[in-house]
Amino acid sequence: MLAVVRRKNITVDEIVMIPSAYYHLVAGNVQLVNEHPPLAKFLAATPLLLVQPNEPRPADYMRFWESNAENFESVSFWTRIPMILFTIALGVLIFIIARRLFGSRAAIFATALFSFEPTVLAHGRVVQTDVPAAFGYLLFFFVLYWYLQKPLARRAAALGAATAVAILAKFSMLLTAPILVVVFAVLWWRAARKFKPEAQASSQPVRLRSSRQDVCGPSSILKHAALLSLVVLLLINAAYFFNRRGISNEDLYWAQKSFPAHHTAVVRTVRAGSLLVPTDFIWGIFWQIWHNNEGHPASLLGQYGRLGWWYYFPVAVALKTTIPLLLLSLASLAWATYQSVRKRERRFLLLLVPFVIYTAFVLFSHIDIGVRYYLPAFPFLFILGGALLDSLLKLRRARIAAIAIVCAIFGWTGIEAARAFPNYLPYMNQLASSHPHWWYLSDSNVEWGDDAKELAAYLRERGETRVQTAFLGDFFSLHFYGIDSISLISPSAGEPEPTRYAAVGASFLNGSTTPEYFLRGKWPSDAERINFLDEFRRRTPEVVIGNSLYVYRMQD
Repeated sequence: MLAVVRRKNITVDEIVMIPSAYYHLVAGNVQLVNEHPPLAKFLAATPLLLVQPNEPRPADYMRFWESNAENFESVSFWTRIPMILFTIALGVLIFIIARRLFGSRAAIFATALFSFEPTVLAHGRVVQTDVPAAFGYLLFFFVLYWYLQKPLARRAAALGAATAVAILAKFSMLLTAPILVVVFAVLWWRAARKFKPEAQASSQPVRLRSSRQDVCGPSSILKHAALLSLVVLLLINAAYFFNRRGISNEDLYWAQKSFPAHHTAVVRTVRAGSLLVPTDFIWGIFWQIWHNNEGHPASLLGQYGRLGWWYYFPVAVALKTTIPLLLLSLASLAWATYQSVRKRERRFLLLLVPFVIYTAFVLFSHIDIGVRYYLPAFPFLFILGGALLDSLLKLRRARIAAIAIVCAIFGWTGIEAARAFPNYLPYMNQLASSHPHWWYLSDSNVEWGDDAKELAAYLRERGETRVQTAFLGDFFSLHFYGIDSISLISPSAGEPEPTRYAAVGASFLNGSTTPEYFLRGKWPSDAERINFLDEFRRRTPEVVIGNSLYVYRMQD
């Protein structure tokens, strides 16, 4: 990941994430990108305290980058280093959990699967919320398991901290809240049933009918739930610097525009909720609700739509994980289900239940623009896969075959990781071989604007300083590398200025990321928008940079 950061520029999402991270940490300004919670921002912005970038006022992401044009590379590099370290922390957490559940060898296998997976290597160095969400989700269930083994007040406080980490990583991790409600409701119900009748009738303190002295009574369960909630609220407020700003006119306008039928209820909810948590935290939740309701232009296997497909993530995982991990995951899920159902091994439930919950959750998502949204489910597959490989090596009668299987899996995954370097982000396995990759999936699955640096170098070697472009972030990145970008998808009428080269991103060849506004002076239909750059699909590129940017020679 560190080598990739040296070679590739920031992604289109990082254009706004990095300035918002800096202003959040240094100035307490959380409104620049309040649709994302602040954990990833804190991580990314910390090294900038040493870099000391210029701070234009008012806070604006384009002003930030223009004011720091001279140290653009330095700011881009150092903000991604904490994300790499956090990804390593996720690997350490996977190792710890796998070792506790299945032993050291299984932990080594699980960590190796994690380390070789192209999807992890692609997103582990990006300033975004996906890897932090995977860390938070895994940490939450690990600490929940620890608490359930022995319910104590200090463990309840630790569970509250883990819950806060998950929620502050990504708003989808609010999924942890109903899980906790169900868990504590069951704990309270079970504790209430264990009262001794004689204890209720006597003046002696109520004791639980259990051989374990660490079982809590119903009042203790309620106290633990209250303590957990207090810790969560405290940490969420601290992450926003206890900022409970009032509702602005811009907020009211956005609520009326985004929720025309329910904007009054939305505003009342924000006002009431701001008594407990920061105002921008609640607006961020509503932004995600709006985004999911509206959907996002996407593509899957040649299909196009805004509201996604329930089978999107199974297909995306099947195409973007290595085939060895895909087969191992299917086998380990079946094996773990058998072990938990037929042999009553509860340790497998710690992995199966979170995996099933999150998978069911994302199947109904309307934002189908990247396998990265499914990253919180990946660690459970790594651990189960490592446990299955370890169990195979324990079979005495088939030990040679087991060794061969283990060697084949890690040999193949290692080759895939080496083959994909440094272009991990658009990686697809051998199942995606009959069509160009952009036909199967779109957006951050195939292109994220991080190859502008290499494109600029390619053009400068040929004496070019101008290029026609249609790729994510083209409006921003190229001029920092001395190249003028002339948009192929300009809203104004007429053809773009002629240049010797044109560069089209894989997702624009797909058509799903072509903007939904005026194109060449008119409102396009969906078909016209999707096929706006169809002529480039039929051309042969001079070169494909990073497996994501298709470069065409337009003039000799």
